[in-house]
Amino acid sequence: MTAPVATAAPPPTAASGSFLSKLEIDARMLGMLAALAVIWIGFDLLSGGVFLTPRNLWNLSVQTASVAIMATGMVLVIVTRNIDLSVGAILGVTGMIIGVAQVQWLPAYLGLEHPLTAPLVVVLAMVIGGSIGLFQGWLIAYLGIPSFIITLGGLLVWRGAAWWVTTGQTVAPMDTRFKAFGGGVEGALGATTTWVIAAVACGLIIIALGLSRRRRLRFGFPVRPGWADAVIAALACGIVLAAAAIANAYPLPAGTARRWAEANGLTWPEGGLFIPHGVALPVLIAILVGLVMTFIATRRRFGRYVFAIGGNPEAAELSGINTRWTLMKVFGLMGLLCGISACISTARLNAATNAAGSLDELYVIASAVIGGTSLAGGVGTIAGAMLGALVMQSLQSGMVLLGVDTPLQNIVVGAVLVLAVWVDSLYRRRIK
Repeated sequence: MTAPVATAAPPPTAASGSFLSKLEIDARMLGMLAALAVIWIGFDLLSGGVFLTPRNLWNLSVQTASVAIMATGMVLVIVTRNIDLSVGAILGVTGMIIGVAQVQWLPAYLGLEHPLTAPLVVVLAMVIGGSIGLFQGWLIAYLGIPSFIITLGGLLVWRGAAWWVTTGQTVAPMDTRFKAFGGGVEGALGATTTWVIAAVACGLIIIALGLSRRRRLRFGFPVRPGWADAVIAALACGIVLAAAAIANAYPLPAGTARRWAEANGLTWPEGGLFIPHGVALPVLIAILVGLVMTFIATRRRFGRYVFAIGGNPEAAELSGINTRWTLMKVFGLMGLLCGISACISTARLNAATNAAGSLDELYVIASAVIGGTSLAGGVGTIAGAMLGALVMQSLQSGMVLLGVDTPLQNIVVGAVLVLAVWVDSLYRRRIK
């Protein structure tokens, strides 16, 4: 009697179920995408086809960048069962300081329009924002003062400090190279760069899916069917290429294009030149920040500690996690991201004003909550928060196109925030 021949076990596959379960797509993320589509189509119909034009979508992406960057940090803050109400005020005071730095301080030593001015200002903004965040985190983590009180006080303190930097005077204009951080003509990367970035992004998506599949197989975890990975790759790459096409469909203004042609020795044709804007620098910065924050939250020990603290603070401390130091770093990271957003906001306005960042705390918190971050802690995604920021900015942009008054815009944003928290509570009850 011959011994049975051993055969290799087939790779484990994801459990059978619906089409969406095989794709492993988060139902809440899909719901947000559906809501975003409804908002875009609705505003486009109400505005007579203005909302979904390349120009408006390009501007929408630039307007979303600042809030989206701060929302990535707010995810980690809320995951730890805390809140930060001071993000808009930190942006405001940081913006005023870097405005004075590049208009008065640095020119006194380096001269006007020095190549080092812009990078030094960005580093200064990150240091100021990070320092404020670390200080507030220290008060919360080591003195045991509730984050709500500390950051509410911070909202008042830093907003007042923004006024005292110049006693309320607006500082302008900004350094020419620095203005690229705000988008506009200076921050438009052009068609060629945009297509190169899109091609690299598509390649990275495919590589990431392949590495994820290999990692799952190595550890014996279930994997998606091959066709499911192909569908996800096609959808993701399609979105990237469509975004690149939209960015390249928005041309530079005729006057700017004419000056560019003259500077490059080109003859201005009778019909003018179509020179695409391409992707905006602040949008690229926001995407890079989102990728880095996702890597920190899902692939680094710090991220695991943050979610462990949010899930059960007592158990996390008993397991050896330095919860106080981790919490302090979370608020420091939040402040650093506020510094980056301050650069974008100040560059967009080409001026530093003490009112910059007003009500941004509302939009940032709403973005994180709408994106699936639970106020009960322990649950949240960076991608969801960035998508939530796009939803919030789409609402505001659409209402501006329709001529809705600012008070009514605030009412709508507040109502959406309450609705998002209610939906989150229903979702948590369902999964219990």
